[in-house]
Amino acid sequence: MEPVPTLVHRDSPFINFRDFDFGEGSHGCRWIDTKRFQLSAESLDDREVLAALIAHPQFRDTYDGAGVQDWPRHGQWWLDRITPDAYDIVDAEPAVDVVHSWATQHGDVPESLASRLRQEVYTVIRKATSRYLLGQLPEDAFHDYGPLHIDYHELALIDRPAATLTLLVAADD
Repeated sequence: MEPVPTLVHRDSPFINFRDFDFGEGSHGCRWIDTKRFQLSAESLDDREVLAALIAHPQFRDTYDGAGVQDWPRHGQWWLDRITPDAYDIVDAEPAVDVVHSWATQHGDVPESLASRLRQEVYTVIRKATSRYLLGQLPEDAFHDYGPLHIDYHELALIDRPAATLTLLVAADD
């Protein structure tokens, strides 16, 4: 019998700021990519869950439009430079502040986008039982064509009662 995987990828909702009318403001070529996973029933500590995330094929996404590939890169970094220890634990409100400050850096966002952020991002952050923010990686962690983004924020959100892990990447083109 084959073992049950620790994480099963469910879906990957995408919020593209270009899809919203900013009027005279700027969308700043920003977007939020979400990868949602179901956690297995086996009891793992948070660091083991983060290790399973890093090992998952869906983690091999450079967020440059190529999608998930079979390569040793994640975001702007070499995959082997990212470990569970690269993630810092963070409380709910500082995590929300990271995304909110980034989203509103060019001014207010349209109400339709603000509503979507409240429902699909801020609520998920607040409901999580533990939250991890990818910390600063060393210069030599950048892969051969990174850095790709001006701003890049990554949160791993574990919700134990719902048995889910959500990877949120907020960045720009």
